[in-house]
Formats: sequence, C-alpha cells, structure tokens
Amino acid sequence: MYFLGIDSGTQSTKAIVIDFETGRVVAQASQSYEMVPGLAPGHLEQRPQDWIAAVDGIVADCVQQLGDKRELIRGIGVSGQQHGLVALDKNDQPVRAAKLWCDTSTLAECEDLASQFAGSAGLIELAGNAIPVGFTAPKILWLKKHEPENFARTTSFLLPHDYINFHLTGVKRMEYGDASGTGLLNIRNRTWCQPLLEAIDERLAQMLPALGSSCERHGELRPELRERWGLARGVIVSAGGGDNMMGAIGTGNVSSGVVTASLGTSGTLFACSDQPIIDPKGEVAAFCDSTDHWMPLVCTMNVTVLTEQIRDLFSWDLPTLEKHFAASAPGANGLTFLPYLNGERTPNLPKGSGVLHGLRTDNFTPSHLARAAVEGVTIGLAYGLKRFKELGLNPSEIRITGGGSKSPTWRQIVADSFGVPVVALQTSEGAGLGAAIQAAYVVLNESGKQTTFAQLTERLVAPDNASRAEPNAQNTAFYTEQLERQLDLTKVLASAGYL
Repeated sequence: MYFLGIDSGTQSTKAIVIDFETGRVVAQASQSYEMVPGLAPGHLEQRPQDWIAAVDGIVADCVQQLGDKRELIRGIGVSGQQHGLVALDKNDQPVRAAKLWCDTSTLAECEDLASQFAGSAGLIELAGNAIPVGFTAPKILWLKKHEPENFARTTSFLLPHDYINFHLTGVKRMEYGDASGTGLLNIRNRTWCQPLLEAIDERLAQMLPALGSSCERHGELRPELRERWGLARGVIVSAGGGDNMMGAIGTGNVSSGVVTASLGTSGTLFACSDQPIIDPKGEVAAFCDSTDHWMPLVCTMNVTVLTEQIRDLFSWDLPTLEKHFAASAPGANGLTFLPYLNGERTPNLPKGSGVLHGLRTDNFTPSHLARAAVEGVTIGLAYGLKRFKELGLNPSEIRITGGGSKSPTWRQIVADSFGVPVVALQTSEGAGLGAAIQAAYVVLNESGKQTTFAQLTERLVAPDNASRAEPNAQNTAFYTEQLERQLDLTKVLASAGYL
C-alpha cells in the first residue's frame, strides 16, 4: 500500500508518497507560488486557487513517477498552513484572497474581541486561548468591518487545509486540531465557543463547517480526480490538519515526553499531552492536536524569514550561508539581532520590527550578521521552551524539522540554546510524512486492521542519529544569559514605543 501526504505551506506545496511496507519515500514533488503583490504593510495574502493548482500539479507529478504503481495509493492526507481564512460564496468560490497566518493587519480586531471578554485572561478562561494577531477569528471580524460587501457574499469559512480537502472530496468539514487555531474553539470540550461566535456575527455558527474527530476520514476522493490521476476506486482522504499538527505526527510526537521544534518560515515548538495545557499568560497556545489529544505550542513568526533575508542581501546559496554563520563564535562578537521583521507573536509584538544591537567596526561583518540572525530566531524559540518547563513540560530530547534542521551548525545552536539533545529525522518533510501517516491510520482502522499512531510512527518515523547534537554546557550557560539579554532588550524597546 502507498499513502500520499500533501503539505501546503506559505511558500510552496509539497507531496510525498510513502511505501507503507518499507517506509521509503517512493515519489515526491513540489510547486511554489507567491503572495498577492502590492498590499499594504502587515497584509499578507494568497489566492486559494494557487494552492489548488499546486496540489493538482504535484499529485499528477507523483503519480507519473509511480507509473503503474499509482494504483497502490490507498489514502491521502493533507497538511496546511494554520490560521488562514478562506471565505467562500454560495457557489463555493473564494470571495477574495486568503488572509494568512502571518498577516498582522487585524490588531484592532484582536483588541476588540479581548475588550468584550475582559481581556486575554477572560478569553483564556472562556475558551482556553487568548486571540493574538494571526489567529483566524480576528480575520473574520476584519472582513466584516472592512469589506462588508464581501462578508455579505460569504456563506462559509474554511481553513487552508479544509479548502484543499473540499477540493479533493467535495465535503466541508473541520477537525479539532486546525480548528483550535481559529481562536473560536473551546479547547477543553472541543466545541465551538458560542459567545465568541456571537460576538463576531450572529450568522457565524451557520458559516462554519461541522466539527469532527481528527482520527476519522474527511471523505473519499472525487471520481473526477481519481480518473484524472489514474487511481484505484475508494481512495480515502483523512481529516488532515494544520502543518504543526501534521508535523507532530511526522516527527513521532504522539505521546507525552516528546517535543518537536520546527525551523521553517515561522518557528514552532510543540508537545503532546493527554489533557489541555492552559497557559495563564497566553504565551503557550492550548491547541488540540490531530490525533484527538492536545498540543501545547509556541509560535514565532520569524525564522527562515530572517535567514533568507540575510542570504538574499549577500546573494549567498545555502552552503555559503552555513559557512558564514559557522565561522562566527557564539554571541556573534557582541551582536544581537531582535528578529521581528514580520512583527511577532511570541513575544506579542504585532507591529514589531527587527533591531541590530551592539554593532561595532569589528563585528559589522557578513559572518557576524548571519550568526546573529540564526541566534536571534533560535533564542526566540528557546524562550518557548522556558515557558514549557514552567508549565511542567520537561523534554529529554528535541526532534527538529523544517528547512533549518538540515544545517549541522544550526542544529548545534539549537541544542546549545535549549540545553537539550537535538536530533533531526531521516526526512525533513515532517508535515507531509505526518499527513501520509494519518491517512494510513484511517485506512487501516477502517479495514479492521486496528493500529495506533504510536505503532505507526515507530515504524515510519526514523530519527537520523548521525544528525544528533548534544548541548555544550559552556555554550548553554552563555545562551541562557543571552536569552535574558534578548528579553530585556525587547522589553525596554517595546515599553518605550520603539518596537
């Protein structure tokens, strides 16, 4: 049996096909796309139709690679960027471009919702989460306030991975994991929070799809697509989930004690829990995962965003970037980079900007700039691990995924900053692999072959032990001090209105 995993992200959509018997990736493809150009600062959008075109293209590419073996595909799982808002009209066509997770134009709407429920503390008490910029709920309110004609035309709202599932099956449905990132789900009981829905609009309850278990199928692949791709009858599309939820499955993070760090466009740190982990400060999101458990998560909005800017600035390829930041010692010779180019979610600085602090003639070099950029984004995630520990989550190992995980020097910086051993996986496509594994879970259990996610990940998720990085005690002590320095500098500048 083969299973197809689709990972639709901000920069591209990727697909992998795994052979269930061997765990090998037997086909893969990728297609990139762009943001909507010319928008005002803080507005970041994409056309949902571009995601669909990419999905169709990469699936066609994968099945072409498989040849006659394409008929072995039994299930499809979809991972998608979280929080994006897809508004559909009565004909199920997008009303406008999708506002993305990294869109920070909804600050006023976040403040509006918080003010109706006694601030962040009231929202956390009500539904388990504060509602920061980036979540889906304020995007809906923004649409209502700023584009009332488009809001009036809208009959349903979906998240990005739901929209792809709808394209594949014709079914509108939302699973608990991705739904928890809307800000509208009561995390404790996995139901829509009616007071929040009503605070946005009295129609909203009818505009959201039905909620359902993350462990059940979303639907069956539409005959039109099945015939176009030459697949067998009865291909099942699983519930899918947000990219972090699928990344958790794809890194074997399906039981307590494992923590995953993702170094992608954004940075995330997440764990698995048998019960909701509610952070009274609201810095750790109390999400559901996509295995019907819970997933405490910290998100920063700037990781490879920053390193790609450095790379573009000097016209470097990836090996050259690595060479430069590896050439600079811990601390970048006194240079600190506050990495808030797109604003920030942790800490909560939706209008934030980047800051280079400590520039001197002896550290104003490409290598020190590169090192400071990598350290700045990594230390930002180290603060998330600090909050995890304060909430009782103490990992013995970090599983690392995303583009940054391919760098040996960066993995060592993560291990030193976190003070915990770090290991990458044999495939860096954690979200796509997680989507394929979820599809396998659904197909096997529906066919009477009872299995668990733990059993599947034991077989199909393989750590790359050659990538393992052990923390250097001296460097860890330094980065602990650097974390406090970065937090203090952020606090001083933000309180003075300079961030």
